[in-house]
Amino acid sequence: MANNFQQGFKEQKIKTSANIQKFLTDPLRFRRFIVGLASVALLVGIVGLVMSLILMSRGTTPITTLQSGTDGNSANFTEGSIADVANKVTPSVVSIVTETSVQSFFGESSGQAAGTGIIVSSDGYILTNKHVISGAKTIQVVTSDGQIFENASVTATDPLNDVAFIKVNGSDLKAANLGDSKTITAGQQVVAIGNALGEFQNTITSGIVSGTGRSLTASDGSSTSSTETLTDMIQTDAAINSGNSGGPLINAAGEVIGINTATSSSANSIGFAIPISSIKGMLKGILENGKGERAYIGVRSISVTPEVATSYDLPVNSGAYVLSESKYTAIIKDSPAAKAGLQEKDIITKVNTATIGVNGSLSSLISEYKPGDTIQLTVIRGGNTITLNVTLEAYKTTSNNSSR
Repeated sequence: MANNFQQGFKEQKIKTSANIQKFLTDPLRFRRFIVGLASVALLVGIVGLVMSLILMSRGTTPITTLQSGTDGNSANFTEGSIADVANKVTPSVVSIVTETSVQSFFGESSGQAAGTGIIVSSDGYILTNKHVISGAKTIQVVTSDGQIFENASVTATDPLNDVAFIKVNGSDLKAANLGDSKTITAGQQVVAIGNALGEFQNTITSGIVSGTGRSLTASDGSSTSSTETLTDMIQTDAAINSGNSGGPLINAAGEVIGINTATSSSANSIGFAIPISSIKGMLKGILENGKGERAYIGVRSISVTPEVATSYDLPVNSGAYVLSESKYTAIIKDSPAAKAGLQEKDIITKVNTATIGVNGSLSSLISEYKPGDTIQLTVIRGGNTITLNVTLEAYKTTSNNSSR
């Protein structure tokens, strides 16, 4: 048996040697072999170079790790990246110092207040909270690199939200990147930047999005202590201190997704921010024609929840139910909604492709557009789904503030 094995091995060896000899003496086959070998070597070299460049890039700029998704809200912070992201956004954050009049038993005197703002254009438009500049006689802006702008002017205020735009005579300012607050999720990591306590510039805190779609009643901080109801707010446990109002809430990609606005007076470590998407319509108008007008369709509605759906026997658990709970009609006369054919007891479920109750409230989703824009509403009426095109108009201050 051993002899048979040895004989077979010897024959195979002779056969292999003959094939090699034949291969080496055939110029065409040998040339093809060399070209193929060189191609494989070149491909391996290119792959190695690309991988080296990727690893070098990750080693020097470990800002975010992108997961599945289409925007910056799908990013997560990596080790050390909070500092990187904060440094990226800090040049767009300013301190706002106002001089106000204070009434007391002894008469009128001057006082100072402080807040935070976000640069939203290189030529000096700044986004902040309305209550930061409420009652101000003068507004001073200080940038992160120490530039001081005196006598900033108020460009626009939102009649339905705690939002204001001011303007300084600047140029080549670093504008922040605005993200998409419609796609944020609870548990998402965030960073808040602000002028803490009105004296510690660019204070940075971190946390998560604790919830969305929150409502609260906030004071404007003025001597008259007027209040307003804020809806569709982002709840976060990233510390928002006094003076942080108007500063950015940012995601791991360094995009602004909210405007820090308020803290809960009844609990610690609960802060609230206005969704950034809800100011984009006003900002577009300001940048295009200098007009910061809020868009509206002219309906009064109830936000649909499972409880509301049960109470009114509605076929869906989210949306905006066109119904007035006051003496006013649900459809404002001569409004965009009336012109488009909206009716009382319609259920609006979408604004263009955004789903009401999932991506934001009806009010927030509409305010992403400016007056003059035409949007498509998906509506359930009598069990049927229809679509209506609505051309938005500027919000009229004479309208009851419950209309959208």
